[in-house]
Formats: sequence, structure tokens, C-alpha cells
Amino acid sequence: MDRWAGKVAVVTGASSGIGAAIVEGLVEAGVQVVGLARRLEKLQALAASLEGTPGKLYPRKCDVRKEEELLDAFKWVKAEVGGVDILVNNAGISNSKKIIDADVDSLRSILEVNVLAMAIATREAVASMKSRDVEGYIVNINSVTGHTIPTFDGFASSIYVPSKHAVTALTETVRMELATDPKNKIKITSISPGFVETDIMQAGDFPNADKFFQSTPHLDVKDVVNAVSYVLGTRNIVQVTEIIIRPGGESI
Repeated sequence: MDRWAGKVAVVTGASSGIGAAIVEGLVEAGVQVVGLARRLEKLQALAASLEGTPGKLYPRKCDVRKEEELLDAFKWVKAEVGGVDILVNNAGISNSKKIIDADVDSLRSILEVNVLAMAIATREAVASMKSRDVEGYIVNINSVTGHTIPTFDGFASSIYVPSKHAVTALTETVRMELATDPKNKIKITSISPGFVETDIMQAGDFPNADKFFQSTPHLDVKDVVNAVSYVLGTRNIVQVTEIIIRPGGESI
């Protein structure tokens, strides 16, 4: 991780859960992090808690569903801190509806956050990295459900699972696109955890969300942070394409 000290990272969905934990890990490693999220006050509180650490968090309000806000965020990064060296596509949402019962707006929101925003952010980050001819890294926070179809009785997550399969395909597609350039210095990795104890269940209005993790094997956000640190610390020649992390006893 030492080579990333002083470099610039953009983290989406940075105000809570996995995103906030990744921000903390990067800032503590000396990285200058631009955190994007809708809840600016939570980002500002996180930034205050990280004062005195080797790096710095720049809170930036951004709804990744809105293309203009996302593009403006990358323009700000270029103007104020020079460009992107690391992109962590972490923003993701779900809900407790079945696809066959879901309204179009709820379906669209999941696809806009989980897939389209990731594609746009990746495009902008790659452009920034290539324009400065730097070694860059893109980390996509995926899910084990991007590799399988859960079969829980009565458990529905709308188009979340298909969106995560799209993340798997998107990551590999971008890897292959980058590989066609013999001068490429950018790596991309999909990190697919099983259930992680965050507030995503509450945010998605899942039944009994407050008690879900009491009876379900799950990871801690630090387990995902450790995976991010591992891939960022690999030698330049090493391309880790996928990491799947499951808690012991998970049945997915």
C-alpha cells in the first residue's frame, strides 16, 4: 500500500457501511480520498473523525444516479486534486420487492446505481488515469450473488441479483478492453463478499432487517477492506480479477 500514499482515490457510496470502512482504510494508509455520497453530513462527520491521519477525506455530495452530478464530481477531482489514481465503485442499493411485482422506478433505480453509475465512473476514471499516464486501479464491490442465484424461501431482492451479474460481466469486459492496449497500466478487480453486516437491509425495507444478521452468517466490513488492501498491494504484473469472500456457514 505504500506506493499509494499521496495518491487520489474516489470512493462511491462512501458515507456508511463498506464504503465508509474502505475510506477509513485508505485515509489511514495516506491516500487522499474523495468520498461521494448523497448524505453529505455523514461524510463530513467521517472526515472529522479522520483528522490527524496520514491521508485526507474530501467529502463530496453526489447522487450517482444523476449523471451530471457524477461527471461534476470527476471534474472537481481533476481541478482540485489532479485526477484519479484509484476508483472504488462501492455504491449499491436493493429492495425487498420481487421483480414480478416491482414498479419500473424501483427497477430503474437499482440499475442506475449498481450498473450504469459504475460504468460511467469507470469510464471517467480510466480517462483520467490514461491522460496522466499513471498506474491506476479500479475496484468494483460486487457480491456473491453476482455469481449465483440465491434460493432463500420468501427472500426477494428485486433486480439486485441480475445487477450484480452485470457487475461481474462489466468488470471482465473492462479488463479485456484495457488488455488490448499494450501500454496499459490500469488494473481492475471485482470483490464479491457474501452477506456483510451493514445498513443495506434497513435501507431496502427488508422484513425483520434489524434481526437479520442475528441468525445469518455474515462478514464484517473490515473483511472487505482487507481484500481491497490486498489487491491494491499486489505487484504491478499481478492481475487479481476476482475475489469471492464468504463467511463460514453461508449457504448462498
